[in-house]
Amino acid sequence: MTQKELLYVEDAIGHEKNIITICKETIRCLQDKKLQSFLKKEVEKHEAMHQTLLHLLEEKANG
Repeated sequence: MTQKELLYVEDAIGHEKNIITICKETIRCLQDKKLQSFLKKEVEKHEAMHQTLLHLLEEKANG
């Protein structure tokens, strides 16, 4: 993986963390249970993507 690709992956990790934070903050503000449920599923998807990207970096670091 090139240095440029690594930077893209690191950037994507940051975006995923930001999306997760925003969704969680929004869930706390919502009263509609259906919207809360929808956003909780989105959080799960983005947490999974965050973990996938972290594993990609770990694999690169471990050679």
